[in-house]
Amino acid sequence: MPRSVELAVDDDLRAIARSIIELELSDVGWAERESDDEFRCGTYVGGYDADERAFCFAVFAGANELWFQLELDQVSDIATGAVDTYEARPAE
Repeated sequence: MPRSVELAVDDDLRAIARSIIELELSDVGWAERESDDEFRCGTYVGGYDADERAFCFAVFAGANELWFQLELDQVSDIATGAVDTYEARPAE
């Protein structure tokens, strides 16, 4: 499998992004709420990681587990439809 793959944003990821934005939290607020599995929808599971200052997710694409991170501004772009792809890498 390649080092990273570009995947299309689907309805499940867009729903997660909208849920994140609706909470109207800053990076500090998310850090206080840190959770690695707060968001689960379809083949996605993840949450905010204060050390990474990003939302870290696993997505299952067929038999493959892929990992990706999104910063808060990237989440907003996905929620609004401004972005329709993201990069993920094979789980380690």
